[in-house]
Amino acid sequence: MIPEQLNADFLQQTQGWFATNQTLLIAYAVNIAAAILILVAGFMLVGLLTRTANGMLKKRKVDNTIADFVTSMLKYALLAFVIIAAMGRVGVQTASFVAVVGAAGLAVGLALQGSLSNFAAGVLLIGFRFFKDGDYIEAGGTAGTVRSIQVFTTILMTADNRMIVVPNSKILNDKIVNYSAEKTRRLDLEIGVAYDADLKATKEILMAILDAEPRVLKEPGYRVAVSNLGASSVDIIVRPWVNASDYWALKFDLLEKIKNELDANNIGIPFPQMDVHLIK
Repeated sequence: MIPEQLNADFLQQTQGWFATNQTLLIAYAVNIAAAILILVAGFMLVGLLTRTANGMLKKRKVDNTIADFVTSMLKYALLAFVIIAAMGRVGVQTASFVAVVGAAGLAVGLALQGSLSNFAAGVLLIGFRFFKDGDYIEAGGTAGTVRSIQVFTTILMTADNRMIVVPNSKILNDKIVNYSAEKTRRLDLEIGVAYDADLKATKEILMAILDAEPRVLKEPGYRVAVSNLGASSVDIIVRPWVNASDYWALKFDLLEKIKNELDANNIGIPFPQMDVHLIK
């Protein structure tokens, strides 16, 4: 009988506690449900807003790197707001929470100075626009085509389709060479011919090759001149101006054409040789 009496007393006390705190329990349940609703709806709304903002920026022909950077920052800011709102709904003192987060942020910031410097560098890269999406650059000890500028890193794609992730601070603290900044580039070639070659005839052959090549720009004009009297050759510079998009293809084609034309006209291209004399 004693266990039954104890169970009855426990059940009576439990029912009494629930009856006394019914209003409080309902309030907590409503607040928790509201907080979950805020989180779910907030995350969905943040995703929608960031996608819409990204689409609007790109429709206004804003550079992709800037659009992606701005929308990523907007996304993180909105998510932080949603989380703080949800915590406030369940009774967490958001003012104190923000203060704690601020203090924690300071400590984390001191521990993650490198990441913060990458973030600051990313903001500066976007602001000053040293390069944009699709540009071929040399920076941070590597080279490649810019795919995107992220919050902390810049994504480059090499000519052989390798992805390279470079910290933004490394790019900003190093020299940046942007090969796509201008529409035209000067192609610099140096051709060495033998000392017994007819220089006038050689220059005429080189100029004829440039005149016949439609990818060589007429303005500004090209330059063909003797640049150096080397140890075993007379060096002639060939400097045409080309569209940046034609640079590499034209370089390869010109080198092949120059070699073939010089051979056809019996103009020798010297190469290093060593004469060995045997003394008996």
